[in-house]
Amino acid sequence: MTTDIEEPALTIDELAARAGVTVRTVRFYSSKGLLPPPVIGPRRVGHYGREHLARLALVEELQRQGMTLAAIERYLGQLPPDLSVRDLAIQRAVVASWAPDTVEEVSRGELERRAGRALGDEDLRRLAALNVVERDGEDFRVDAGLLRLGVELLDVPLTHETILEARTTLTEHARAAAQELSRLLRDAVAERDPRDVKSLSAHMHPLVVQALLTAFQRSLREELREWLDGGEGTGSAEAGTAGTAGTAGTAGTGG
Repeated sequence: MTTDIEEPALTIDELAARAGVTVRTVRFYSSKGLLPPPVIGPRRVGHYGREHLARLALVEELQRQGMTLAAIERYLGQLPPDLSVRDLAIQRAVVASWAPDTVEEVSRGELERRAGRALGDEDLRRLAALNVVERDGEDFRVDAGLLRLGVELLDVPLTHETILEARTTLTEHARAAAQELSRLLRDAVAERDPRDVKSLSAHMHPLVVQALLTAFQRSLREELREWLDGGEGTGSAEAGTAGTAGTAGTAGTGG
């Protein structure tokens, strides 16, 4: 698999299979401008890269939330045009967090098909540490909203122990922030009708998640900038990797 659209890797059939949709669906989304055009290779065959797969997953997630195609088009139009594949995955994770948990039970073969790669025992152990998969006999319970981000993290050069510590840190701080925000909102609507409170909660959920993600990304960027300004040599490359992992992990925590 390649890292960008300039090095296409998938035919339209492969893209559809990897995303779990039909070729007809891919063509329909493309005709509506929801997917960028493929790179045309030899014999006039269109090829698709990781950006197409990430955008297709985001469109599918938005549809699952009940958004119309017109609303999805507006949503995508508001995103920066140069979003990376990982940025698109984070957007999808945020959108997925609006919905109830999306845990499914699948076979190992189906899990690997959705992951787009073979998964060894160590890969499964790391995904379990991230709360992305859980073994259930011969099958696996998988959080579909976190799977792509979890697979991305498999290639990040961090130890299993570091990932566990990072997950614990993120979970603890996210829970503390959620409790404080819930208290503030609860106090603010204490006198309102319960139906109004429920409606307000549903409306506020995606806004709060977006706000937390934005605040964390900015804080992480500032921390890394201070670290890099004071570091030397190979520390820059290592810091960049750590920053990517932290950002992806935060999006997962929002789910």
